[in-house]
Amino acid sequence: MEDMLFYDRMQFAFTITFHYLFPQLTMGLSLMIVYFKWKFLKTQVKKYNDAAKFWMKIFALNFAMGVVTGIPMEFQFGTNWAKFSELTGGIIGQTLAMEGMFSFFLESSFLGLFIFGEKLLGHKLHFITGFLVFLGSWASGFLIIATHSWMQHPVGYEILENGKFVLNNFTALFTNPWLWPSYLHNQAASLVTASFVVAAIGAFYILNNKHHEFGKLFVKTGVVFGLVSSIVVAFPTGDMVAKNVVKHQPVTFAAMEGLFETVDGGSEIVLIGQPNTLEKKLDNKIAVPNILSFLTYQKWDATIKGLNEFDEDVYPSNIPGLYYAYHIMVGLGTIFIGLLLIASVQLFRKKLYNTKWILWSLLFMLPFPYIANTTGWYTAELGRQPWLVYNLLRTATGASPTVSAGNTLFTLLGFIGLYLLLGLLFLLLVGKIINKGPELIKH
Repeated sequence: MEDMLFYDRMQFAFTITFHYLFPQLTMGLSLMIVYFKWKFLKTQVKKYNDAAKFWMKIFALNFAMGVVTGIPMEFQFGTNWAKFSELTGGIIGQTLAMEGMFSFFLESSFLGLFIFGEKLLGHKLHFITGFLVFLGSWASGFLIIATHSWMQHPVGYEILENGKFVLNNFTALFTNPWLWPSYLHNQAASLVTASFVVAAIGAFYILNNKHHEFGKLFVKTGVVFGLVSSIVVAFPTGDMVAKNVVKHQPVTFAAMEGLFETVDGGSEIVLIGQPNTLEKKLDNKIAVPNILSFLTYQKWDATIKGLNEFDEDVYPSNIPGLYYAYHIMVGLGTIFIGLLLIASVQLFRKKLYNTKWILWSLLFMLPFPYIANTTGWYTAELGRQPWLVYNLLRTATGASPTVSAGNTLFTLLGFIGLYLLLGLLFLLLVGKIINKGPELIKH
């Protein structure tokens, strides 16, 4: 049973991690494409229109990969997690179906019109199709996170005698106190990814002395969007999410922060340390006194419960993994703000495009927003374990009892091989688009 559950979780973790490499770019990039198209309508400067169409090509490739890698996850609800689907399908099935019917079809339909319909539609209608693509992608994210938020903080439900969850308050799904902070945090994080991708490609062009005007446009746009979204990720959205965890999942918060013991008079914030779960302490820690209490409750001496206050049965299943995922996310977010703040100062001084170390830094940072987004989601998911529906349905209960560990491992290996080929093909196609550049787009 333990092997079966392990491979079920590994398969879903791998497929969803790979899948989310693509939506996190499309959601943020859709807003930047709308900005470029709006800027063209306002100024009639051709490079903005070329930029919008250039990035829409990359958006389309990401969208296609997101669809291809997203479909297998839906099937896993019926194969690996059939009991979970049987018990909670009356609730999560509604938001997932809405995501497929409204958001996905809205996004895909108008994506085709944006790519192929500019001459037929004219620029104003073309802008509207781009805006509807953006609306569809963000609505899709909203409905997925509504599902996730219900699993983190279940609301508006009742449990029947047969153990099935049914919805008795549809509105509660969308007024869930967990939903909006998580959604805004996630969307801001996706915009960070898109901003760094745009800035990195711009830096690549400038450093290689090709498509120079577009390089400057992309760097400027990426830095400005990136700075604003990086700050929003930290505050207020990150702060709101953390306070939700403190309120509704205090044991998770203690594990995230590495608090093994409750300390009276204020809790320290750990900068560096390695969780030692056997001895229930942090090894080699470097911490700043009282900061965590202030950030959490705006009181220097506020008491925050440590893991010692809770029964071990409700501890997160993987405390070291949760702790490291959270600290990697926060650490990278801090680096993003610092780098983009320096870049913004140089942009204001009109020296950014000649400051090579910043351009190289922007190029080098390209993969790190993906890592930050991934570790952010790992923080949320590892923090909820060992529950599928927090405090109501354990992960072990939701697994399919008839699918063996060997079957799941076999298909996991198949996914790894197939996704490796898909990933290489994607990089090859995106590389060709970037190498050609937006100046070669025909009108």
